[in-house]
Amino acid sequence: MSDKDHTIRPELRLRGRGALANDSGRFEPLSRVVADDGWDLPEDERLLQTEVRQERPRSALSYNRSPDLPFDRSVNPYRGCEHGCIYCYARPSHAYLGLSPGLDFETRLIARPGIGAVLEKELGAKSYQVAPIALGTNADPYQPIERDWRVMREVLEVLRDWQHPLAITTKGVMVERDLDILAPMAAAGLVRVGISITTLDARLSRSMEPRVPLPERRLAAIRRLSDAGVPVRVMVSPVIPGLTDHELEPILAAAKAAGAVAASWILLRLPLEVAPLMQDWLETHVPGRTAKVLARIREAHGGRLYDPQFGRRMRGEGVFAELLAQRFTKAVAREGLSVPLPPLRRDLFQRPGKVGDQLALW
Repeated sequence: MSDKDHTIRPELRLRGRGALANDSGRFEPLSRVVADDGWDLPEDERLLQTEVRQERPRSALSYNRSPDLPFDRSVNPYRGCEHGCIYCYARPSHAYLGLSPGLDFETRLIARPGIGAVLEKELGAKSYQVAPIALGTNADPYQPIERDWRVMREVLEVLRDWQHPLAITTKGVMVERDLDILAPMAAAGLVRVGISITTLDARLSRSMEPRVPLPERRLAAIRRLSDAGVPVRVMVSPVIPGLTDHELEPILAAAKAAGAVAASWILLRLPLEVAPLMQDWLETHVPGRTAKVLARIREAHGGRLYDPQFGRRMRGEGVFAELLAQRFTKAVAREGLSVPLPPLRRDLFQRPGKVGDQLALW
């Protein structure tokens, strides 16, 4: 933690956390500062624990019109993510809840049990038009709290019953738990999974994405999913220039060897509160790389740390971004990885039968 940081109580230990600060969200009228006025009794050192609250979901499907995304709808079983990836572009979404995109994003989580029933109601609406649903777009559906809350499992059971196409994005290996659902859906052309690997360096991974399974374990998950017939896309995401960009080809090769059939990449994104969080992390953990990383990011975004424009926010522009794109294209061709995968089936979608329903003759 930097000397300038006064947003965290001094007795708290941040082991297994990515952020080093907990500044108030941009919508809050007041800033929080922890100060010792000499009156407080010293407290015993303690580990910062994860807190989970429940939300009663009023809707399940979120729609978007982004031309950068290959889907127009998603479901998020959780808000916030315990994985604690310092680079996570979704951190600013916690500000809409009155919470900090810093430590709050990875320690003050919201589970949405009951979302399966809400989703089923939305799928059954007469106006509903079937298209693939994305899971894992804002918070990882297989983050550690899924083990106890099982909200992702709840969503999958509904999509299985309706034979609805879906695409999963995750860093969590708990996806293996749901192979009993995913394997039959994959055989019917209804599902694919994206596994994100940022680095093959276990020490760097543990520091940068502290509660994510190590890279070797994620490669093993690719192998298990592939062996079960589930098509897996490796996501080299994000590529951090000056820190992990040299690993682009090795990650693709390792994923291909594990059974991945497709690949994608995204350049590091630093929207809003993510930029200072990432800069603090660089200065603390890899101070010799800070200037190079930030300079390369600015080079790819016209002198800024982030360009939110469609078509540029995911890839950047300029010489460095173009070289990355060329390296990726050559590597996937060499490894025989697809970009993109074939479309998921939509024609199997139907309302699940209920007890007492008359069986169809054909």
